[in-house]
Amino acid sequence: MSAGNVAVEPPLEAASPPEMGQGRSRYLTGTFFLLPAFIMLGVWIVYPTVYTIIRSFFGLNGFNKFVGIDNYKTLFTTPTLTTAIKNNLIWVAVVPAVVTAIGLVFAVLTERVRWSVAFKTAVFLPMAISAFATGVTWRIMYVQDPNLGAVNALGRAVVEVVKQPGSLTTALPSTSTVTGSASTGMTLQTPLKPGSVALIGLTGIATDEVPAGAVQAVDPKPEPGHIVGTVWRDFKPGGGVPGKVEQGELGLPGVTVQLRNSDNHVVKTAATGDNGVYDFGVVTPGTYKAGISAGTFAKPWAGFAWLGTKLITPALIIAYMWIWAGFAMVVIAAGLSSMPRDVLEAARTDGASEWQVFRKVTVPLLAPVLSVVFITMIINVLKVFDLVITLAPGSSQNAASVIALAMWRTSFGGINDFGTGSAIAVFLFVLVVPVLLLNVKRFRREV
Repeated sequence: MSAGNVAVEPPLEAASPPEMGQGRSRYLTGTFFLLPAFIMLGVWIVYPTVYTIIRSFFGLNGFNKFVGIDNYKTLFTTPTLTTAIKNNLIWVAVVPAVVTAIGLVFAVLTERVRWSVAFKTAVFLPMAISAFATGVTWRIMYVQDPNLGAVNALGRAVVEVVKQPGSLTTALPSTSTVTGSASTGMTLQTPLKPGSVALIGLTGIATDEVPAGAVQAVDPKPEPGHIVGTVWRDFKPGGGVPGKVEQGELGLPGVTVQLRNSDNHVVKTAATGDNGVYDFGVVTPGTYKAGISAGTFAKPWAGFAWLGTKLITPALIIAYMWIWAGFAMVVIAAGLSSMPRDVLEAARTDGASEWQVFRKVTVPLLAPVLSVVFITMIINVLKVFDLVITLAPGSSQNAASVIALAMWRTSFGGINDFGTGSAIAVFLFVLVVPVLLLNVKRFRREV
């Protein structure tokens, strides 16, 4: 007792240890609460893993035939399976780095715009959509016809800035005086001089392929010093005279007509109007020939076959990055918001440019967060499955196959080879384990 009648507690080492019964009770209580989790892990994780590893050493029909490592040899010798492995290597090499980079750029930029919340919502929204719905959406967007597929429609808008399509898709000369074809261009063999009229009649043009705005063709009057003419659809319902402009026949607008001299050099060009009439203007005396350029028949851009065997893997990767860019942006933005601002301001005060601040200050400070995103994406792309099976059509699935899809198709897609399927599953497990261990090591280091 002290002078103030206050009891002094004994030192810590002098305190009595807990009773044996109390410690045993706590152990039993903890075991009781953990037991359901252990049972679930045993039933759904440990047992299937062990069973799959054992099953991978047996043949097609269960445990009747032990085949050793033959299934693993099949994994590396079958073309469809080796293609799946190569595709997964492409996924691992491209997707984690690109998604992390996109997320970093988005996270940094959204700090500088007032509408950052709306932008983050729009970018993160694909995460709320199932991969199946994403596959269906992008499969429609990847349709090759630019009139139906949004991706190729955008591509056509860009391509046609450089290369305009022709006003006609195909045509045939209506008379023997016009030679050539749609692929090489057509030439009126009649010699022309200033004051001549050059009539170029075409057939083989369907009604729905006549250029919009076409009106009744006109037989132009000769003009002194000029070479004029008409390009028209030389077809009259009920019959007509080939090579003669008649009532009911339409002019062909937008046709590029070339005037060539005796050396076959183009000296002038002209475009036809709605009535098919063109005028080269005043020409110097000499002998010329008129003809339709091959560019008149240039076909519109048909679009890329995104869902074909050559482009299916890049198409899948683009759709996958569209889904996960929002995840990377949100995680990196969270790390960016907790970054000490005084360090950034100090760098700017010392004269560093924004690029130097980003490269030498922001990125190093965000390294732990970037590693989280990068490792998560490696694990995800190693087991990608649902997007591939929904987006890739049946004709391209062999070219687009990845390890997880190959495992499913081998085991449950009609082949029913559970031995090889188990070997593929074990191989995928072996690929994922080092990344998981790296993740665990990083967690322990941070703790």
